[in-house]
Amino acid sequence: MTLRRKETLAAWLFLLPGFVGFAIFVFGAVVFSSVLSFFEWDMLTKPTFLGLRNFTKLFLEDKTFHLVFRNTLWFVLGTVPTRVLLGLIFALILVRNIPGRTFFRAAIFLPVIIPTVAAAMVWRWIFNADFGLLNDFLYQIGVSNLPRWLSDPKWALVAIVILSVWKDVGFSTVMFMAGLQSIPTTVYEAARLDGANAWKTFVHITMPLLSPTTFFVIVINVISSFQVFDQAYVLTGGGPGNATNTIVYYIYNNAFQWFRMGYAAAIAWVLFGIIFIATFVQFRYQRKWVYYE
Repeated sequence: MTLRRKETLAAWLFLLPGFVGFAIFVFGAVVFSSVLSFFEWDMLTKPTFLGLRNFTKLFLEDKTFHLVFRNTLWFVLGTVPTRVLLGLIFALILVRNIPGRTFFRAAIFLPVIIPTVAAAMVWRWIFNADFGLLNDFLYQIGVSNLPRWLSDPKWALVAIVILSVWKDVGFSTVMFMAGLQSIPTTVYEAARLDGANAWKTFVHITMPLLSPTTFFVIVINVISSFQVFDQAYVLTGGGPGNATNTIVYYIYNNAFQWFRMGYAAAIAWVLFGIIFIATFVQFRYQRKWVYYE
């Protein structure tokens, strides 16, 4: 065997575990769940073929799914604009040479690497209506009608949004900082020579040149927000009264609490369709506002 063939064989042997893992746990799981969505199966008895019954039930009869879809949509609308706006503001501040810049950069990004379960446990104490830190702060500044964050349906989803924004805004900040630092300084120097003030420079130079980064941050945040699960699972358990029940949490309950594996697979494919449509629409219209040099 020649040296070239030995190197080729060694390369394939090193790649083989990755291919096997992908075939079983990604491609195999996708094919299996797509087939399973047309069956009723509780993991103990023989699967029963239902055709499109799981999907028709989902859209026409299941009011809980309609509720969790609205909850998830409100969560997306609450988190994505907030993460993008705060990420941009923090990035604009932290790219400047301010005192303590390294500390603030670490403080902003630190929640991203903290496990969500650990963060949610801490935030359960912060949101506690009786002795929580947040209500104590609101009381100190004069708020009398203090919200019961985790037990009031009006505030529970807001609490999930606050936790998620705190947890993930560091990712948006880092992306925007990378985008800002990639803009050539010569462009700003030319703008200053032309007499542009700070606001005009931001609107006509920074935002257009930052638009590819903004588009990327929005797409990633939309996809991750539709998949919210662990915050609701740990912080509220989907309650009170399904107020924080999301699509992925509903998939988990159907699959592993109520053993409706086929129905859970159908919900998962509907969620895939929702995320695919949302991403396709963003890519379809990004040419109107994203500027590529």
